[in-house]
Amino acid sequence: MTTYRRSAAFIALSVTVATTALTGAATPPAHAAGALPALDWRPCAESGGPAAQECADLPVPLDYRAPDGPQLTLAVTRLRSDRPSARRGTLLVIPGGPGSSGVQRVTQKGEQLQREMAGQYDIVSLDPRGVGGSTKASCGLAPEDREMVNLRSWPAADGSITENVERSRRVAEACARNGGAVLRSLTTANEVRDIDCFRQALGEEKLSAWGSSYGTYVGAVYAQKYGRHTDRLVLDSSGDPDPSRVEQGWLANMAVGADDRFPDFARWAADPAREAEGLRLAERAEDVRPLVLELAARLDREPKESTTAGVPLTGNRLRQAIQLALYRDSAFGRLAGLVQEARDASVKPVLPAELAGPMPDQDAAVTVGVICNDVRWPGNIPSYRRAVAADRVKHPLTAGMTANITPCAFWKDAPVDRPTRITDEGPSNILMIQGLRDPATPYSGALKMREAFGDRARLVAVDHGGHAVYLGNGNACGDSAVTTFLTTGTRPERDTYCAD
Repeated sequence: MTTYRRSAAFIALSVTVATTALTGAATPPAHAAGALPALDWRPCAESGGPAAQECADLPVPLDYRAPDGPQLTLAVTRLRSDRPSARRGTLLVIPGGPGSSGVQRVTQKGEQLQREMAGQYDIVSLDPRGVGGSTKASCGLAPEDREMVNLRSWPAADGSITENVERSRRVAEACARNGGAVLRSLTTANEVRDIDCFRQALGEEKLSAWGSSYGTYVGAVYAQKYGRHTDRLVLDSSGDPDPSRVEQGWLANMAVGADDRFPDFARWAADPAREAEGLRLAERAEDVRPLVLELAARLDREPKESTTAGVPLTGNRLRQAIQLALYRDSAFGRLAGLVQEARDASVKPVLPAELAGPMPDQDAAVTVGVICNDVRWPGNIPSYRRAVAADRVKHPLTAGMTANITPCAFWKDAPVDRPTRITDEGPSNILMIQGLRDPATPYSGALKMREAFGDRARLVAVDHGGHAVYLGNGNACGDSAVTTFLTTGTRPERDTYCAD
C-alpha cells in the first residue's frame, strides 16, 4: 500500500499496562523508573511548513518483551494549538505506507489541519521505526532490487515469474543477513505500542486520530487494543482488516482498485478539452483502456529508450506508472503525456521520478520489513504461478503483479505477534471516510473494515476517485463530515454518502 496517511491521540499509564493490552500478560515497564522521559521539544520548521512546528526524540524499547533492553529512537513532532483557550486534546496524524513519515505529513498538512480544527487540538505525529528521523534498518539490497518496478513483483512479458522468485529469495536472504534486530522489530504491533508510548510521553489520557491508508489499519489496531485511550478516530481509505488476508490481501485488492479507478482516467483522457493540450488519447473513453494495454504489450516486446540513461520504458514500467497516476487526478496529465511520448517514435519518454531509479535502501527495508514481519505468507511457488496466470486474465491493468510472489514467501523469521482481529467490542467513536474508486484501498475492502467494527463506526462514502479523501481531493461534503466529527464529536446517525 502506498503513500498518503495519518492520525490519533491518547492517555498516560505505565508501560506495564500498555504492554499487557497487547500481549495479555504483564511485563516490566519500558523504563526502569516506570515512566517515559519528558520530551525535549525544539523548533524544526521546514520550508513551506508551519513556523511553529516542533520536534523531539522519543526512546522506545527495541523489543517490548525486553523493555529494559536496547532502545530505539523515534522522531516525533508537535504543532501546538494556536488557540489554547479552545484546546480540547491531541490529534495524532498516523502515517501510511508502510514507510511514510508522520513528521513530514505534519509539515505538509499541519497548517491546513490547524485551520480546520480551530485550535481544538495539538497536532502530533511520529516517524515509525525505520522511517525518516527514526532509527533505521538496512537490507543492503543491490540498486536493481530497489527499483519500484522490481520490488513490486511484476511478472515477465510472457507471464512467467521465474525472475520474481529469484529476486524475492535474494531480497529475503539479504534482509535476514543485514537487517538485524531493528528490521525484525518493524511491525504494525510495535508501531501501535510506540504510539501508546508517545501518548504517555505527551501526558495525554486519550488521543484523537486521523489515519490514512495503511495508517487506518494502525489506527484500527490501536482502537482494538487501547480503546479506552481513544477519543475521536478518523480512518481515511481503509483496507480489509481480515487477519487471514493482511497484508497479502491488501496487495491483491489493488487489482480491483485499479479496475475501479481507471475509467476516471479514461474519461479524462478522451475529453475534447485534452485536444488543445496534446493529451487526448482517444475520441471515446472506452477506447483508452485497450490503447494503453496494447501499448504496454508493445513495450514488453520492444522497450523504448527514455531520457534516463540505462532505464528504458518497458511495459511493466508503463503499468507501474498507470498505477501511481491513479492515486490523484492531478497526475492524469503526466500519465497521458507519458503515453503520448511512448507512441511517438521521435521522442524519448520522460519517466516519473519514482521509476527513474532505485529507492533508498532504508526505504526498501521498511516497506518490505513490515509486510513480511506482520504475518506469515504462503511459500508454495506453484500456487503463485497459478494465481498470476488467473490474475493476468481477470485484471490486465495490473497484469498479475498483485497476485505475485514477494520476499515474504522466503522470509526467515516467523511473526512475533498474531494479527489483530478487529471487532465491534469497544467505544463507538470511529468515523470512516472512503472514496468509491480508490486504486489502492478499494471500496470493497473498506466495507470489510466497516463490517468488522459494527456499531463502533460510521462510514461516509464519497463518490470520488483517487487515494485518501480528507483534505486531499476537494470534496466539501466529505471534508465537512470529518471536521465536524473531530471538532464536535457529532457523526452521521447512519452510514452516509457524499456526491462528487
